Amino acid sequence: MLKVGPRMFQYFIKVIVQAFQLFYILLKIDPLSYIILQNPPGLPSIAVTWLFCVLRRSQLIIDWHNYGYSIMSLTNGPKHPIVRIAKWYEKVFGRLSDYNFCVTNAMKEDLMVNWNIKAATLYDKPASIFQETPIEMQHKLFMKLAKEYPPFKYPSQSKCSGTEKTAFTELKLEKGTISFNKECPALLISSTSWTEDEDFSILLKALEEYELFIRNGAKLPPLVCVITGKGPLKEHYSKLIREMQFKNIQICTPWLEAEDYPLLLGSANLGVCLHKSSSGLDLPMKVVDMFGCCLPVCAINFKCLQELVKHGENGLIFKDSLELAEQLKDMFTDFTSKSSKLKRFQQNLRESVQTRWDETWDQIVLPVITENYKT
Repeated sequence: MLKVGPRMFQYFIKVIVQAFQLFYILLKIDPLSYIILQNPPGLPSIAVTWLFCVLRRSQLIIDWHNYGYSIMSLTNGPKHPIVRIAKWYEKVFGRLSDYNFCVTNAMKEDLMVNWNIKAATLYDKPASIFQETPIEMQHKLFMKLAKEYPPFKYPSQSKCSGTEKTAFTELKLEKGTISFNKECPALLISSTSWTEDEDFSILLKALEEYELFIRNGAKLPPLVCVITGKGPLKEHYSKLIREMQFKNIQICTPWLEAEDYPLLLGSANLGVCLHKSSSGLDLPMKVVDMFGCCLPVCAINFKCLQELVKHGENGLIFKDSLELAEQLKDMFTDFTSKSSKLKRFQQNLRESVQTRWDETWDQIVLPVITENYKT
């Protein structure tokens, strides 16, 4: 990107360059009946792909996951000229598509009412790799993570003869049996791209309250809080975490290998989601993946979250750090008991019919394509 001139000029040059690059790549592919485009990002891809479809007599399908202009408004503000142009662009060129899918019923209604775009709801679904993790695989994962991250290590320095231990599990080498430690901590997990649409100070303040609950005599387990991901605000929050003084809580912020992330989700006791939709119309994919692992979730409230998180059934919805702290206290009280709220939510997720991505595609997308092909 050209680093001279006003910011608007730089952005304009960037869009032009990307438009030519994308059009050149499209010209190199064989003729297609359909092109499915995920939005965002849609600038300049919607206009370029539409033009290509017109020239090649292909049909354009847009899969609306959010509005690109709403994401831009997080850093620029809703009245910024770039944001206003991006909104006009998405509205005008979005109408030129042949078919549309979107990720919530709320977005489906918004597209029709405000943009006159007819769409079918295609909810995000977890891939098949997101499952509950067997205890044998949990132990292997914890042993692997313990080499780099102290919260996963068994706290005692003394080596137990004939036993291989992590903070959560122990393997009796002679018998080959694996069990959970009697007083193991609870494992809390959150994933993030460390951007402006997630305020992790809410979680950190809730953890401070949780620590106070224990110091004031509440019978709660110690916590290991894992926050995975990379992003621009990671160092900012890492600095805050390093300054915090906890006796009963350990926090680590690893970048996990792709195959380890679903295993850790399937090993955790509770998930936390701080994603606030920039438009209020999309759903957090991280919660979808957590539910695929039968992992209950505490999620911060926004407009259409109830389409995914059913408060009191598969998780809890909170509005601020104090409410989240109370929910953590509630969820982790006797959390290993079969009658605990955490176990009940987990059982509800097991019993719910969770379709996977390929099944949803066959049910919703494939009929649209095949029906049009017949005609």
